[in-house]
Formats: sequence, C-alpha cells, structure tokens
Amino acid sequence: MGIIVQKFGGSSVADTEKLLLVCEHIIKEYKKNNKVVVVVSAQGKTTDRLISEEKEVTSSPSTREHDVLLSVGEQITISKLAMLLNRLGYNAISYTGWQVPIKTDDIYGNANIIDINTEKILKQLSNNNIVIVAGFQGITKNGDITTLGRGGSDTTAVALAAYLEADKLYIYTDVDGVYSDDPHNNTNAIKYKTISYDKMLEMAKNGAKVLHSKCVEMAKKYNIPITVKSTFVENEGTIVK
Repeated sequence: MGIIVQKFGGSSVADTEKLLLVCEHIIKEYKKNNKVVVVVSAQGKTTDRLISEEKEVTSSPSTREHDVLLSVGEQITISKLAMLLNRLGYNAISYTGWQVPIKTDDIYGNANIIDINTEKILKQLSNNNIVIVAGFQGITKNGDITTLGRGGSDTTAVALAAYLEADKLYIYTDVDGVYSDDPHNNTNAIKYKTISYDKMLEMAKNGAKVLHSKCVEMAKKYNIPITVKSTFVENEGTIVK
C-alpha cells in the first residue's frame, strides 16, 4: 500500500473507449489499496487543433493567452475521466494545474515547476479518493496560467511523484517500453528491461519520443524511477532508473 502515480498520454485518452481502458488500469491499482494519483494529457490531437484555431485568430498571439488556450485540452480530459470513474462506482476528483496548485516560473510555453502544494491531493487521498491532475500546466506567483512545453505531462507526473514521495511512477504510452529504435518502423528494435537516466537522456535528445529530456532530467534529479508501459498491451515495461 502506497502512493502510485500513473500518467496517460494523448493517444491513451483519445476517446471514451480508451478512457474506459485507462479506468481499468486505475482501478487495478486502487484495488491493491494504493493511493492513486493520475496525470493526463489532452485527448488525441486536441492541442494541435487548438493551435490551428489560434492561427485562425492571429499569427502572433500573446504568449500568456497562448498558454490559457492550450491548457484547455487537459481540463477536458480530467473531467471526463473523473466522470467515468464516478459512473463506475469509484470516487474521483479532478484538479487543474492551478487548482493544485503547481507553481511555475513565468516562461510561457516552456515553464519550469518550482513548487507543488500537495495539501489538497493528500487530503483527497486520505479520504480514499482517486485524484486526477491535468498535466502540462501550472500557475505563476501572479496567478497566470502556464504550460510546460514538450513532454509537459510527463514532467508533471515526475514532479508529483517527487513531491508526494510516491512509491511507484508509471508512464503509460502506445508502446510497451523503451526500444533501441522505433518499434513501429523497425521490427528488429530491441526492448530494454532497464535503462539509465543518462542513456534515456541521450536517446531523448537524439529524437526518441517516449520520454522528453526535461522529464528525465527531473527524474534523475529526484531519483524517481519511471516504469514505461503500454496502455493497450499487458507486457512488462521498461524501468528508467
């Protein structure tokens, strides 16, 4: 029994059918008497769609307003997921980054997390509620919404695992671990059982999209092992440590 942080990316939460599969992963951990915190991305191509809509309005948006717009996607996901879990008979509550709050600097579009107030989350966990947090976003000391840049939801998950002193951190994606090459394009790609932070950082900086470098750097800083698993296949994942 402990605190488990689970993160699900855009492809894992793309529609209601996939959200129900995500619910199964959450409920599985919850039934082990764990305290479960879930971090989610925007559904599918929602962020890309929001950027396209932004371009219909202006070619040079305010960076502040850009972040306000892009943060909407994750808010949709957290509410839908909480509703589904509640429908299935499990108490769940959703929080945006600024409701937690996840405090950041004011570098819009690529903000850095500087502190997380875990009081609300811990209170909900103590009441045996599942907590769902919007990834990719935070709030400045002046109350402005920020986004964390590429891989921002992964960074949110690592930061929460660190601040909550979580027992486990799982990042679910559309591949069942970290490979030597993209397994979708190379059937001979080798899957790693474990991989070091430094090797993962090297791969991320060379274009591997499984984990972004900022997320891995934070995991290394706080010594948070990351288990990369598939949302869709029940295989053993890869541990980044």
